Amino acid sequence: MEGWDPQNLILPEVGKLCRSQSEYLDQHFKTQKDVSSSSTSSSCLLSEWTKHCSDYDNRLLHLRTTLMDRTLSWISSSFRAKASLSNLNLTLSASSQYGTALKRLLGEELRLLALQLHRIHFIRQYVETALRLEALVGDLEDVVFSSGNHRPGNMFAKFSTLLTSQDFGVKEEKLLKAIKAMNDVEEIIVNVEKSQQWHHLFKSVDHRVDKTLAILRPEALAEHRALLASFGWPPKLLASKVESGGLSKLLNPLLLMHGNEKKSYAQSFHVLCTLQQLHSRREARKFKTLGQKECEIRLWAIDELVTPLAVRMEYHFVKWAEQPEFMFALVYRVTRDFMEGVSDILQPLIDAARLTSYSANEAWVSAMVHILSGFLTKNVFPALAERYKEKDMKLEVISLWLHLVDLIVAFDKQMQSLLRYETCLLFPDAQRRGISVLIVFCDRPDWLKIWAKMELKDGWKKLKAVLKDAKAWQIDDKHRVDFDVSTICETFLLSSREAHKAPFVAESALKIAQEMIDRCQTLPDILSRAKFVRSTVARFFWYFSNVLLLHCRNAELPPEELDGSAFVRACESINAARYVESKLQEWSDDASFLEMTIAESNSNMQEQHQGFYDDCFFEEEIKCLAELETNWLMEIIAVLLRQFENLTLEYNHTEDSNAFIEALQSLKSQLHVLKKNLNGKDFLDLWRSVADGLDHFICGSILGGDVKFSKKQSNEFGTDMQALFLVFQPFCARPEAFFPCIRDILKLLAMSGEEVKHLLVGKKSEKYMQSYGISHLRFDLVEKTLRKLKF
Repeated sequence: MEGWDPQNLILPEVGKLCRSQSEYLDQHFKTQKDVSSSSTSSSCLLSEWTKHCSDYDNRLLHLRTTLMDRTLSWISSSFRAKASLSNLNLTLSASSQYGTALKRLLGEELRLLALQLHRIHFIRQYVETALRLEALVGDLEDVVFSSGNHRPGNMFAKFSTLLTSQDFGVKEEKLLKAIKAMNDVEEIIVNVEKSQQWHHLFKSVDHRVDKTLAILRPEALAEHRALLASFGWPPKLLASKVESGGLSKLLNPLLLMHGNEKKSYAQSFHVLCTLQQLHSRREARKFKTLGQKECEIRLWAIDELVTPLAVRMEYHFVKWAEQPEFMFALVYRVTRDFMEGVSDILQPLIDAARLTSYSANEAWVSAMVHILSGFLTKNVFPALAERYKEKDMKLEVISLWLHLVDLIVAFDKQMQSLLRYETCLLFPDAQRRGISVLIVFCDRPDWLKIWAKMELKDGWKKLKAVLKDAKAWQIDDKHRVDFDVSTICETFLLSSREAHKAPFVAESALKIAQEMIDRCQTLPDILSRAKFVRSTVARFFWYFSNVLLLHCRNAELPPEELDGSAFVRACESINAARYVESKLQEWSDDASFLEMTIAESNSNMQEQHQGFYDDCFFEEEIKCLAELETNWLMEIIAVLLRQFENLTLEYNHTEDSNAFIEALQSLKSQLHVLKKNLNGKDFLDLWRSVADGLDHFICGSILGGDVKFSKKQSNEFGTDMQALFLVFQPFCARPEAFFPCIRDILKLLAMSGEEVKHLLVGKKSEKYMQSYGISHLRFDLVEKTLRKLKF
């Protein structure tokens, strides 16, 4: 205490002293005189405090000594325990089987002890977490049920239209306190569930918080609704101007707010956004950890703007039951006219509330679309579906239903055009967010099925009308061009209908199918869209493939009566199938169809159609068309070969070149017709297959016959084969390359006697024959050919 000077002390402020300290000072310093250093009271207090300090110093020294002694004792005990355990381990290791058993027993006991310690730690952690959650949930319930008579629904007094900012400030403060408490609870649950899965505890807490939310949300929405009504929302709708085609702009109360109105609305909007953010966070957590269904959450504050509008609109909708175009016009007009206020007033409030991934414009458009889809779901489509069951009403219902779908498709495009700028930046595919009236079909597969039947029937009706036209199977004459070897590569790069030489009916079928696809593009549910396309477009192309097949069968005549017109009809079907096949493959590679393919593969539909949707959406339809092309190409090839065989029967027996030349002339004219009418890719396969068939046929005729080849006969055969090559000269630069067997026979017939002798007595190997230029005939066939030579 040496050097202690009271003058150097800095006394604390009176407000910072605790109650006991204040009472002690009041007891000993009752007057100003008692404070002076010369007073008896001060001297006594100084002595008393000096004694207390000395006692505390002695006590601290004693504690230090005691701590040192106990530390040394613990260290000594630790060393003894360590030594004992080491000796025990050595003893057990050196002992007999009883020692081993004892060691195993001690190990088991230690393991159980560790498990019990872990269990105790787990229980302690659980209890601490439960107590923290209980305290927070209790505070939350105190905030919610503390006002008035503690009954749900009485947190706030009845809201009057003459709302004062002071009243709202109190209510907003209580709401924000409750939201903060719920956020604290959510934070604890999120942090704890990373390491523990206490589902029962979380469910219990969620149940109590949900009960609180069930009170807070309706009250907050009621407050917001009354606030909207106080400044004139919803505005009046001039439906008469819609009927007359008037387009005067509606007044937007959001843009007319000012002063306290604007401030109160911003505060209320902020409360709703904060409450929704909490709700979204809780729902996302439940979906992830508890396996509960994730709810579709729209922007509550926007819904409160739309709900009263919906009531007024539905009044007019009922009057326009027979004129649905007025419904769509009214909804679009209201949505468009209020977009400016929504964007300028509400988007900054959403950003201020830090409600991420929400667009005011998109929420507004989506909510307005929901008004119309809701009305159609409740009042329009059920009646149409019932009337569709009556046979006498089917045609009328189909007309009304398809007209309504036309209006929906046009309306969806209009509504999505309102979001074209921000949708590109934030949400690349607007329909995924439900901005489509076609959402009415997603929850009603029976209506989707009815719609698909109507679309298919309408598409088939359109196709039959096209087939009645004389020009349906025509091919543009300007594309019936002769082959030019220098442009063969370009000929096989088929893209357009003209390049495929497809008839007009193929383009019409694709156009009808494309219209079906376009009409369902805004269906929000991917699987519903896939189901619709399979029920309409896919089935439509099965019908179309039957049309092509029947068209081909009408061309099926006996070979001896087959003329150019029959070939033309077959080519028309083949070209149409090839063109449609290429388009279906192109559509299947599109992102939207790839998305549907993946969705189907991940759904139960994969079990019903295993393997159909692995790579290509229209895989089965493409296979059907490809099979049609292949079968009829093979039919044409078979006809050409049979005709050639029939015409060369005499040539094979008498070696009459006139018969062979006649067969070549017939083949040339038929190939010319096919070249002119068949698409380049299929004609390439056709003439190569014909060449291969002729190669084997002529080779087999020579080897199977009894003809002997003299020098003269060999030359005549060579001349005939050159004439054969000339038939295929327009299609390639070296036609002889496509007749390998004939080419080998010509080489054998041109050999000298000495070469024939060496070849017959030489090694019977491929390498040996290749040294003579023979690479496609087996040695037995080579030997057979050589023995037909006469020298």
